[in-house]
Amino acid sequence: MKQADKVYDIIGAGIGPFNLGLAALLDQTPELEALFFDENPEFQWHAGMLIDGTTLQVPFLADLTTMADPKSPFTFLQYLQEQGRLYAFYFYEKFHIPRQEYNHYCRWAASKLPSCLFGRRVTNVTFASAKGVYVIEVENAFQQTTEYYYSRHIAAGIGTRPELPPAAASLDSSGCCHSAEFLFEKQEMTEKSSLTVIGSGQSAAEIFLHLLQEKPQHGYRLQWYTRSPGFFPMEYSKLGLEHFSPEYTRYFYHLDPAVKDQLLTQQDLLYKGISMDTIAAIYDELYEQTIGGSPCDVRLQAQTELTEVIQRRDGAYELSLCDVHTGETHTIDTEGLILATGYKPAIPTFLEGIEHGLERDEKGRLLIDEKYRIRQSNRAHHIFVQNGEMHTHGVGAPDLGLGAHRNAVIVNELAGRTVYPVRETNVFQQFGWPVSSKERKEELI
Repeated sequence: MKQADKVYDIIGAGIGPFNLGLAALLDQTPELEALFFDENPEFQWHAGMLIDGTTLQVPFLADLTTMADPKSPFTFLQYLQEQGRLYAFYFYEKFHIPRQEYNHYCRWAASKLPSCLFGRRVTNVTFASAKGVYVIEVENAFQQTTEYYYSRHIAAGIGTRPELPPAAASLDSSGCCHSAEFLFEKQEMTEKSSLTVIGSGQSAAEIFLHLLQEKPQHGYRLQWYTRSPGFFPMEYSKLGLEHFSPEYTRYFYHLDPAVKDQLLTQQDLLYKGISMDTIAAIYDELYEQTIGGSPCDVRLQAQTELTEVIQRRDGAYELSLCDVHTGETHTIDTEGLILATGYKPAIPTFLEGIEHGLERDEKGRLLIDEKYRIRQSNRAHHIFVQNGEMHTHGVGAPDLGLGAHRNAVIVNELAGRTVYPVRETNVFQQFGWPVSSKERKEELI
């Protein structure tokens, strides 16, 4: 079904926190018209990991809009005011908010933004040269129709999808799940006699802690293996956190691509470690469960890589685990397997209609310029990328704290003026040497 010939300034595909934040900032920019589509029937943020007691790993100021516009009607504090929870939060006295409340806050914002439409999946994008617009094909799940919209620019909420280790890529889902599905599979998992968690980051730690706390109730054997050198804390010093700043993003962007790839392999603990609070909670729980010499039947082992998984006829799994230093391999049994093995960029298939114009690097990754636009032959009509630019912009790409900054850059580019100030200086330390004003202008052309 063809829609009216109305041309939007930007259409977003996918509504996660980043495109939701862009919609919120654009809502206060009346000269720009936008629409955002998401295939899910409603907003949900990592629903399978909304475990009781878990918090965001960034302060509440990393909401949809505050770091770009503290006066926005879509800030977390405005949400608290409307929910009647401002005093409750004041006395709560915590900088890191419950993950469930962040999800509820985003759902609140989505419900107030008429530009955000759910139950609609973007299936294809083409470019109509005669009109100078993108044609966006959308499947409407509610009405079972196909719709077409026109836009000068696109915001691709690329996001990520669960990544499974090669040894477990083809497993039957029964008794095995990725951490993204944990809460949906939890009831079935906790009925098993043995559970094994694979992974080293915050998600693995939160799942292990949750299962450890419920272990006395269910009585299963619990194991946790990771190929990382140890169960180490995430870098959370104040100067370390300054790597999640516009200055470091700018510095990283101008590095040689080979240097970027090498540097990212050295920065795991900036974003892949475990919070100190979670590590402490795990240790305290282990300590309390072993009072008086009580058997715990728990195993934690680092430097151990999952190399093979065999599913037996009875549904249980045989895991081959290799010591990364000695090469020694052991086989263990487990009835339940939770793979907290991270995520990888999910390049959307709808870009296939304009693939011929997109520029990629020698590894096949999209080339993204400093203003978060995919490099392409058609430079007048842009495809902005949300959370798909770690290889070009660094570790801050998936960080909620930089989402509002990226969206401010995008809005300013769309409007052709400074709608939201983007400051050159935000942190105390310097990353690299100053770039001359002449070089700066040449880079931005």
